[in-house]
Amino acid sequence: MEIEKIFNKHKRLMIDTAPVIYFIEEHSNYGNISEKLFRIIRDDYSITAFSSVITLIEVLTQPFRKSLNNIADKYRTFLLHSSNFIIYPVDTIIAEKSAQLRAKYDMKTPDAIQISVGLENEATLFITNDKELKRIKEIEVLILEDYL
Repeated sequence: MEIEKIFNKHKRLMIDTAPVIYFIEEHSNYGNISEKLFRIIRDDYSITAFSSVITLIEVLTQPFRKSLNNIADKYRTFLLHSSNFIIYPVDTIIAEKSAQLRAKYDMKTPDAIQISVGLENEATLFITNDKELKRIKEIEVLILEDYL
């Protein structure tokens, strides 16, 4: 199935960190599929895409470490100022839901937070490239590699 067909049934999308990195840094393997994903999101206003502040933390770490301010600026601009894309905070409701997911699936805290933000904000699809997250039953998980 083509990635475009996925959006016929999903209108609230939680985007994990990896697709954002692939898009901004034009990844050699996943850049094209990420670009297609974000073009669809940009052009189709019936779709709401979002992520959490965890993504902002994760994408800014390497540019800060390497003093790549231009890359950090690209991430900030994309995540904080794109139309049809929202960054959600983490609060006590997300924290508790994340703890429940960690207990149930023995998963890493950032992954649990990302999934929880998606669930709390009524996402029906979680877009990632982390195959381990396919085991999550509370939300449909799309692995970018499956669409290459």
